[in-house]
This record gives sequence, C-alpha cells and structure tokens, in this order.
Amino acid sequence: MALNVPTKTSSRSRKRPWFKTLLWQSWLPLSALAVIWVASEQSTSVYFPPAAEVFRKISIVWFPDALVTDLLPSLGRLVLGFALAVLLGIAIGVLLGLFRSAETAVRPLTETARAIPGVALLPIAMMFFGTGESMKLVMIVFIAMWPIVLNTIEGVRSVDPALRNVMASFRITALDRFRSVYLPAAMPQIFSGARISLAIAVAVMIAVEMFGTPGGIGYFIRDAQQTFRIIDMWTGLVILGLFGYTLNVIFRALEDRVLRWQKRMAKHVQGES
Repeated sequence: MALNVPTKTSSRSRKRPWFKTLLWQSWLPLSALAVIWVASEQSTSVYFPPAAEVFRKISIVWFPDALVTDLLPSLGRLVLGFALAVLLGIAIGVLLGLFRSAETAVRPLTETARAIPGVALLPIAMMFFGTGESMKLVMIVFIAMWPIVLNTIEGVRSVDPALRNVMASFRITALDRFRSVYLPAAMPQIFSGARISLAIAVAVMIAVEMFGTPGGIGYFIRDAQQTFRIIDMWTGLVILGLFGYTLNVIFRALEDRVLRWQKRMAKHVQGES
C-alpha cells in the first residue's frame, strides 16, 4: 500500500524584485498620464490647460520657491498633527479597551464626535482658536485620531483572556503589560487605523489651510483659483497628489519594518519558513 506523505500546499513565497513592483504599480498611472497628455495637447480651454503646460509651470513655480513657502509648512503641520493624533489615539484606545465600563460610558460622546464632519467643525475651531497654526493643528489632531482610537480598542481586546490571567497571577506591572503584551497585540490594527488617519489628516490639512492664514499647499491652491491663475492651481493639485503618494509609500515602508515580526509569525503558522 502506498504511503501518502503530507506535503506543503503553500509554496515558498518569493519576494518580487523592487523594480518589478515599481513597474507593476506605475504602469496604470503612466498610461493615464499619457492619455491626458495627448488628449489635452490641443486644448484651448482656460480651465483645462494642456498637461505639457502644467508640468512646465511646475518647475517654474514650485522649485524652489513654493516648496519652501508652501509645501514645507504643510509637511511640518501634517507630521506634527498626525504624530499627536497617533499618540492620543493609542492612549485613549488602550484605556477604553482595558476598561469596558469607561468605553460604554463615553461611547455616546465618541460616536457623536466621530459622526460630525470635520468641515462642520471648522467655523467653531476658527471661533475659538482663530485662523492660525493652533486651529489647524487642533483640527488635524481631533479629526484624524478616531480611526486609531477605534482600532486600538479592538486590538487591545483581542488579547487572550487566559494571558491576562497569567499576567495578573505573576503581578506584572501595568507598564510591562502595555509594553510587552497589549501594544504588540494591537500594533497591526493600530497601523491599519493610522493608514486611514493619514489620508484623513491630509484632507483636513488642505481644508484648514484653504480657510486659514497664508502658507501651505491648500492656501496656494485656493489663492490660485481665486486670482484666476488656473495653471498654477493645477500645478498645486499635481504636487498634492505626489505629496500624498510619497507619504503613503513612506508609511507602508515603516509599517513593513515595524510589523516584520508579525508577518514572520503568520508565515510560520501557515507552514512557511
């Protein structure tokens, strides 16, 4: 009788070379750009200028003047606001995740605050904080932190109750529990929420800059539109798209590096080396 030897159903995963990944990710945007470039070549509309003219103007407007006066302030504002949103989101999420009674008590407030559109809060923020940096920072932090809060709550509650009993039996301190158990367990979901929050933070940053004091890519786009500098407005939109894409690439690289242990563990569980 033949002996059936079990074999692995999953093949050994091989990492795709970086240039193939880049080619696979860039073919569609480059194809769309080529279509827009050709289709707009003969455009005479004031509102839809030729793509060649827009890209020619980018080198004139943004390098180096607008990069310093508009893009760098936006970047600094976004990094600070997003970092504060992550810290507050994790802190609040851990507390509410550990204490269910507290989460139940504040749930009506959190659900109400999360449901209000950020744009609707802009007049109130301007009334209390003015139109300067304080208002912009408060809006970015307050609106961007909610996905992190909710994901952190779920990540903390995913810890096995038996493990919690073991920690209580050995009288492990709260700091060690947070650092060695709760934070690693919630980290994948924290990054998932942070990825959503990053996109929200960029959108809020543009909105508050459009209605705040001068400075920032949002203000540049709105000012160009109001003064009928249409080509300049389109250059701002292109720079904004590249800005968002670059942030997403950096964030994914950071996520892959921080969660490398989690991916190795998942491969080990699946029977891969």
